[in-house]
Amino acid sequence: MPLRAVLIDVLGTLVRLEPPAPHLRAELARLGFEVDAGAAERAFAAEIDYYVEHHPEGRDSSSLAELRNRCAAVLHDALGLPELPLPAAREAMLASIRFDPYPDAAPALRALRARGLRAVAASNWDCSLPEVLERAGLLGDLDGVVSSAEVGARKPDRALFEAALAIAGCPAAEALHAGDSVENDVQGARAAGIGAVLVDREGTAVAPPHVPVVAGLDELAALI
Repeated sequence: MPLRAVLIDVLGTLVRLEPPAPHLRAELARLGFEVDAGAAERAFAAEIDYYVEHHPEGRDSSSLAELRNRCAAVLHDALGLPELPLPAAREAMLASIRFDPYPDAAPALRALRARGLRAVAASNWDCSLPEVLERAGLLGDLDGVVSSAEVGARKPDRALFEAALAIAGCPAAEALHAGDSVENDVQGARAAGIGAVLVDREGTAVAPPHVPVVAGLDELAALI
Protein backbone atom coordinates (compact mmCIF):
# COMPACT_ATOMS: atom_id res chain seq x y z
CA MET A 1 0.00 0.00 0.00
CA PRO A 2 1.23 3.55 -0.65
CA LEU A 3 2.86 5.43 2.20
CA ARG A 4 0.73 8.32 3.47
CA ALA A 5 2.24 9.31 6.81
CA VAL A 6 5.44 9.30 8.82
CA LEU A 7 5.24 9.21 12.61
CA ILE A 8 8.34 10.61 14.27
CA ASP A 9 9.80 10.37 17.76
CA VAL A 10 11.04 13.62 19.32
CA LEU A 11 13.93 13.30 21.80
CA GLY A 12 16.97 11.88 20.05
CA THR A 13 15.21 12.10 16.70
CA LEU A 14 13.93 15.64 16.16
CA VAL A 15 15.57 17.40 19.11
CA ARG A 16 18.47 16.92 21.51
CA LEU A 17 18.66 17.86 25.18
CA GLU A 18 21.53 20.20 25.90
CA PRO A 19 23.57 18.86 28.86
CA PRO A 20 21.58 20.36 31.74
CA ALA A 21 24.14 20.17 34.54
CA PRO A 22 26.35 23.05 33.31
CA HIS A 23 23.26 25.22 32.91
CA LEU A 24 22.14 24.26 36.42
CA ARG A 25 25.50 25.26 37.88
CA ALA A 26 25.28 28.63 36.11
CA GLU A 27 21.71 29.22 37.28
CA LEU A 28 22.59 28.35 40.87
CA ALA A 29 25.70 30.54 40.76
CA ARG A 30 23.49 33.41 39.64
CA LEU A 31 21.45 32.81 42.80
CA GLY A 32 24.59 32.72 44.94
CA PHE A 33 25.02 28.95 45.29
CA GLU A 34 28.15 27.15 44.13
CA VAL A 35 27.75 23.49 43.13
CA ASP A 36 30.48 21.28 41.69
CA ALA A 37 30.02 19.50 38.37
CA GLY A 38 29.56 16.07 39.93
CA ALA A 39 26.83 17.22 42.27
CA ALA A 40 24.98 18.95 39.45
CA GLU A 41 25.21 15.84 37.28
CA ARG A 42 23.91 13.58 40.05
CA ALA A 43 21.06 15.94 40.91
CA PHE A 44 19.86 16.18 37.34
CA ALA A 45 20.22 12.44 36.84
CA ALA A 46 17.89 11.92 39.82
CA GLU A 47 15.42 14.45 38.43
CA ILE A 48 15.44 12.89 34.97
CA ASP A 49 14.90 9.41 36.38
CA TYR A 50 11.89 10.68 38.33
CA TYR A 51 10.51 12.56 35.32
CA VAL A 52 10.83 9.59 32.95
CA GLU A 53 8.85 7.45 35.36
CA HIS A 54 6.15 10.05 36.10
CA HIS A 55 5.90 12.19 32.95
CA PRO A 56 2.48 10.81 31.89
CA GLU A 57 1.06 12.51 34.98
CA GLY A 58 1.62 15.91 33.33
CA ARG A 59 -1.66 15.75 31.42
CA ASP A 60 -2.63 19.44 31.56
CA SER A 61 -1.28 22.74 32.87
CA SER A 62 -2.33 22.05 36.46
CA SER A 63 -0.99 18.50 36.69
CA LEU A 64 2.15 19.55 34.79
CA ALA A 65 2.84 22.27 37.34
CA GLU A 66 2.48 19.72 40.13
CA LEU A 67 4.77 17.27 38.32
CA ARG A 68 7.39 19.99 37.94
CA ASN A 69 7.11 20.78 41.64
CA ARG A 70 7.84 17.16 42.48
CA CYS A 71 10.73 17.01 40.00
CA ALA A 72 12.18 20.14 41.58
CA ALA A 73 11.89 18.57 45.03
CA VAL A 74 13.85 15.53 43.80
CA LEU A 75 16.56 17.75 42.36
CA HIS A 76 16.61 19.93 45.50
CA ASP A 77 17.05 16.93 47.77
CA ALA A 78 19.79 15.50 45.55
CA LEU A 79 21.70 18.79 45.59
CA GLY A 80 21.84 18.75 49.39
CA LEU A 81 21.44 22.52 49.72
CA PRO A 82 18.88 23.03 52.50
CA GLU A 83 19.37 26.79 52.36
CA LEU A 84 18.29 26.87 48.69
CA PRO A 85 14.57 27.77 48.54
CA LEU A 86 12.55 25.14 46.72
CA PRO A 87 10.95 27.71 44.35
CA ALA A 88 14.45 28.86 43.39
CA ALA A 89 15.47 25.27 42.73
CA ARG A 90 12.41 24.86 40.52
CA GLU A 91 13.25 28.01 38.58
CA ALA A 92 16.86 26.91 38.10
CA MET A 93 15.78 23.42 37.00
CA LEU A 94 13.38 24.69 34.36
CA ALA A 95 15.89 27.24 33.06
CA SER A 96 18.45 24.45 32.66
CA ILE A 97 16.29 22.22 30.47
CA ARG A 98 16.90 23.30 26.89
CA PHE A 99 16.16 21.46 23.67
CA ASP A 100 17.80 22.11 20.30
CA PRO A 101 16.51 20.86 16.96
CA TYR A 102 18.87 18.67 15.01
CA PRO A 103 19.99 20.54 11.88
CA ASP A 104 18.40 17.92 9.61
CA ALA A 105 15.01 17.94 11.38
CA ALA A 106 13.21 20.84 9.72
CA PRO A 107 14.52 20.14 6.19
CA ALA A 108 13.51 16.49 6.47
CA LEU A 109 10.01 17.31 7.71
CA ARG A 110 9.55 19.78 4.88
CA ALA A 111 10.80 17.26 2.34
CA LEU A 112 8.35 14.64 3.58
CA ARG A 113 5.40 17.02 3.47
CA ALA A 114 6.43 18.27 0.04
CA ARG A 115 5.85 14.69 -1.17
CA GLY A 116 2.32 14.78 0.20
CA LEU A 117 3.09 12.78 3.35
CA ARG A 118 1.69 13.75 6.73
CA ALA A 119 4.22 14.11 9.54
CA VAL A 120 3.10 13.48 13.11
CA ALA A 121 5.31 13.67 16.19
CA ALA A 122 4.64 10.80 18.59
CA SER A 123 6.67 10.81 21.78
CA ASN A 124 6.85 9.91 25.45
CA TRP A 125 6.42 13.41 26.87
CA ASP A 126 4.18 15.53 29.06
CA CYS A 127 1.54 17.90 27.71
CA SER A 128 4.14 20.62 27.02
CA LEU A 129 5.41 18.79 23.92
CA PRO A 130 3.77 21.17 21.38
CA GLU A 131 5.38 24.13 23.18
CA VAL A 132 8.79 22.43 23.10
CA LEU A 133 8.45 21.80 19.37
CA GLU A 134 7.32 25.36 18.78
CA ARG A 135 10.34 26.76 20.61
CA ALA A 136 12.53 24.44 18.54
CA GLY A 137 10.99 25.87 15.37
CA LEU A 138 9.50 22.54 14.29
CA LEU A 139 5.81 22.74 15.15
CA GLY A 140 4.89 24.42 11.88
CA ASP A 141 6.52 21.60 9.93
CA LEU A 142 4.30 18.95 11.56
CA ASP A 143 0.70 17.94 10.88
CA GLY A 144 0.13 16.94 14.48
CA VAL A 145 1.64 16.09 17.84
CA VAL A 146 0.80 13.23 20.20
CA SER A 147 2.29 12.82 23.68
CA SER A 148 2.06 9.89 26.06
CA ALA A 149 0.60 12.18 28.72
CA GLU A 150 -2.20 13.16 26.37
CA VAL A 151 -2.98 9.56 25.41
CA GLY A 152 -2.48 8.08 28.87
CA ALA A 153 -0.06 5.45 27.58
CA ARG A 154 3.63 5.54 26.77
CA LYS A 155 5.54 3.86 23.97
CA PRO A 156 5.88 1.00 23.27
CA ASP A 157 2.14 0.77 24.07
CA ARG A 158 0.21 0.64 20.81
CA ALA A 159 -2.29 3.23 22.09
CA LEU A 160 0.14 6.06 21.42
CA PHE A 161 0.78 4.87 17.88
CA GLU A 162 -2.95 4.49 17.26
CA ALA A 163 -3.54 8.06 18.44
CA ALA A 164 -0.87 9.27 16.02
CA LEU A 165 -2.45 7.29 13.19
CA ALA A 166 -5.80 8.92 13.95
CA ILE A 167 -4.22 12.35 13.49
CA ALA A 168 -2.46 11.20 10.34
CA GLY A 169 -5.76 9.90 9.01
CA CYS A 170 -4.43 6.61 7.72
CA PRO A 171 -4.23 2.94 8.70
CA ALA A 172 -1.09 1.36 10.12
CA ALA A 173 -0.23 -0.25 6.78
CA GLU A 174 0.11 3.19 5.18
CA ALA A 175 2.40 4.68 7.85
CA LEU A 176 6.02 4.49 8.92
CA HIS A 177 7.49 5.33 12.31
CA ALA A 178 11.01 6.66 12.86
CA GLY A 179 12.72 6.86 16.24
CA ASP A 180 15.92 6.21 18.14
CA SER A 181 14.77 3.52 20.58
CA VAL A 182 14.69 -0.14 19.55
CA GLU A 183 12.19 -1.01 22.27
CA ASN A 184 9.94 2.05 22.27
CA ASP A 185 10.02 3.01 18.61
CA VAL A 186 10.94 -0.01 16.51
CA GLN A 187 9.32 -2.79 18.52
CA GLY A 188 6.39 -0.61 19.57
CA ALA A 189 5.61 0.45 16.02
CA ARG A 190 5.92 -3.06 14.60
CA ALA A 191 3.62 -4.42 17.30
CA ALA A 192 1.06 -1.85 16.17
CA GLY A 193 1.42 -2.99 12.56
CA ILE A 194 3.50 0.02 11.49
CA GLY A 195 6.75 -0.22 9.58
CA ALA A 196 9.74 1.17 11.48
CA VAL A 197 13.05 2.87 10.82
CA LEU A 198 15.70 3.16 13.53
CA VAL A 199 17.38 6.55 13.78
CA ASP A 200 20.87 5.87 15.12
CA ARG A 201 22.63 9.23 15.38
CA GLU A 202 25.46 7.82 17.52
CA GLY A 203 26.11 4.77 15.35
CA THR A 204 25.90 2.40 18.32
CA ALA A 205 22.47 0.79 18.10
CA VAL A 206 21.76 -2.80 17.10
CA ALA A 207 18.60 -3.00 15.02
CA PRO A 208 16.40 -6.08 14.73
CA PRO A 209 16.65 -7.98 11.45
CA HIS A 210 15.10 -6.30 8.40
CA VAL A 211 14.76 -2.91 10.10
CA PRO A 212 16.32 -0.03 8.14
CA VAL A 213 18.80 2.11 10.06
CA VAL A 214 19.57 5.75 9.24
CA ALA A 215 22.12 8.08 10.80
CA GLY A 216 19.85 11.11 10.52
CA LEU A 217 16.59 12.42 9.19
CA ASP A 218 18.15 13.50 5.91
CA GLU A 219 18.76 9.81 5.24
CA LEU A 220 15.19 9.04 6.27
CA ALA A 221 13.80 11.48 3.73
CA ALA A 222 16.01 9.94 1.04
CA LEU A 223 14.99 6.40 2.06
CA ILE A 224 11.26 6.94 1.68
